[in-house]
Amino acid sequence: MATIIAGHFQLQETALDVCEAFKAAGFDAGRVTTFFNNPPGQHNVIPTGGDRAESPGAKQTPAAVAKGEVTGAAIGAAAGAAAIPLTGPLGPVLGGLVGAHVGSLYSFSEMKEKDESGPPPRHSGMMVAVAVDGAEEARALTLMRQQGAEQVERAEGIIENGDWKDFNPLSSPQFV
Repeated sequence: MATIIAGHFQLQETALDVCEAFKAAGFDAGRVTTFFNNPPGQHNVIPTGGDRAESPGAKQTPAAVAKGEVTGAAIGAAAGAAAIPLTGPLGPVLGGLVGAHVGSLYSFSEMKEKDESGPPPRHSGMMVAVAVDGAEEARALTLMRQQGAEQVERAEGIIENGDWKDFNPLSSPQFV
């Protein structure tokens, strides 16, 4: 495995120009690559499509909805019981049903995504990556920044014949 320096660019034309700049600077053409990184959720990593079998935070959905329904039903039934003189015996029933529905909807707004304290995700867009030896790393970082990379990251991997063989779009990028 080699150290890989990768940069994010918005335009394909810019990424192709950056590849040419690396080759002109003496980097081996077979160790330079460009590719499009899809937006999160669109990498088709699993057979059914997408990146994960279950969305982050989805595990808490059933419990949160049930809690909202029970709380809403209790409040609605109490309000309905207070309205018995106006609505008759259906007041608590209707109040409970409406309350359960409102409570389940409210519970969705209370759910929070799991706090990911790691680095921000890799942006979608064009990537340029170059495999470097220890002495070339500083030169590659400088050239990547001079070419206007929006984000620059360091990774370990294999680039052969212009293809990053083991790129994982879901890995946490190590921004430099």
